[in-house]
Amino acid sequence: MSHVTSKHAVIRAQQRGIPPFIDQLLDLYGMEQYDGCGGVVLYLDKGSIRRMERDMGREPVRRLSTWRNAYKVKSSLDGCTITTGLRSERIWRK
Repeated sequence: MSHVTSKHAVIRAQQRGIPPFIDQLLDLYGMEQYDGCGGVVLYLDKGSIRRMERDMGREPVRRLSTWRNAYKVKSSLDGCTITTGLRSERIWRK
């Protein structure tokens, strides 16, 4: 698990109001989906939420519902975080 983050990702997380704790949760519990352009998208799905509830409890996870649609894009080569955001559309899986 790499914690190297680009300047762009830090700026975008600040602009979009995504706390560093959510970035860590995406690393620990996020599902990975390759984007086909050299990146890996991490996001929280139903299984991720259930694992978080099992580990942290239902109430703390419920309080994080604002950021359930957060995602981050990492480089598939070195694991550096490229950007973070809040998705407004579904992530389609193949």
